[in-house]
Amino acid sequence: MQRALALAGAAVGLTEPNPRVGCVLVAPDGRWIGEGHTQAAGSAHAEVMAMRDAQAQGHPVSGATAYVTLEPCSHHGRTPPCCDALVAAGVARVVVALVDPNPAVSGRGIARLRAAGIQVDFADVAAAEASRELNIGFLSRMQRGRPWVRMKIAASLDGRTALDNGASQWITGEAARHDGHAWRKRASALLTGSGTVLADDPRLDVRGHTIARQPWRIVLDSHLATPARARLFEATAPLLFVTAEPDAERRQALQDRGAEILTCPNADKQVNLDALMVELTRREMNEIHVEAGARLNAALLQAGWVDELLIYQAPMLVGAGRGMAALGPSTALAQAQRFAFHRVDRIGDDLRLLLRRPATTPAV
Repeated sequence: MQRALALAGAAVGLTEPNPRVGCVLVAPDGRWIGEGHTQAAGSAHAEVMAMRDAQAQGHPVSGATAYVTLEPCSHHGRTPPCCDALVAAGVARVVVALVDPNPAVSGRGIARLRAAGIQVDFADVAAAEASRELNIGFLSRMQRGRPWVRMKIAASLDGRTALDNGASQWITGEAARHDGHAWRKRASALLTGSGTVLADDPRLDVRGHTIARQPWRIVLDSHLATPARARLFEATAPLLFVTAEPDAERRQALQDRGAEILTCPNADKQVNLDALMVELTRREMNEIHVEAGARLNAALLQAGWVDELLIYQAPMLVGAGRGMAALGPSTALAQAQRFAFHRVDRIGDDLRLLLRRPATTPAV
């Protein structure tokens, strides 16, 4: 199962919107005879890849045990059901790390395997937890009807993301920046605001890591202030501008550069965050990775859309500067945005803090 989980990890950046799944086939005598992970949407799932691997090596699958990190699917989606493929191949036993949260599958794949006479067992809690972490966005979308939203912030010890004059390159070190791109790789989409685009002119793509599929880039730009010459257009990843009051000429200029424009206003003529998240869910986006300025960070936090904080903290004090989120003053601690520490790791000279809102994490 540990090998299957490692294979599932190798599927990060490839399988969207499908979950990341790994499979290992073991013969009755204990020999490893095949392995694989889920491919791009519409292509083979992990179980089929493992059986193809075994066949390519001349190993019969009949009587084998399949170790799978997520319940084999039981429905016709973009591909046929994997549980039927396992039954047809004559697999004797299947060990599952996690039940599929998809209502079209949940428990049905296991039931069909057992109905065919295949023994189905569950791996330990640690394997279930590892599979859940790999697929936290998929579970969120299936169980809560919303993407998993991660907000990434690089800050000093005194919580500054930039100096008063806007200088921020670089508060954190090279190792932390490289690690941050690994988290970008996980995402269905990278989200920022027009203020960040105008100030930093980012490309907002994944660099320094091998990736088969660049995430969508989403820019919240209420009045389409982004110039058509921005570096965003240098990258090949799909680009979506979300606006409240689209100016026809500006819309056309951005569309001519290949961007999609989504009009999503609220009563204040700003982007309607609730409607946006509904739309991203409809588009089957699992993990949204936010890298934005203090105003948009505050808006997302106050609207309750942030599930997780990914904070890289540098060992420096910079004094007056720009904060993590423009939340404004509170009159009581009960009004605070509360998170719980999930992990703390050292990345180069910096700390990586992973925090989550209590009681929002999808259940195993």
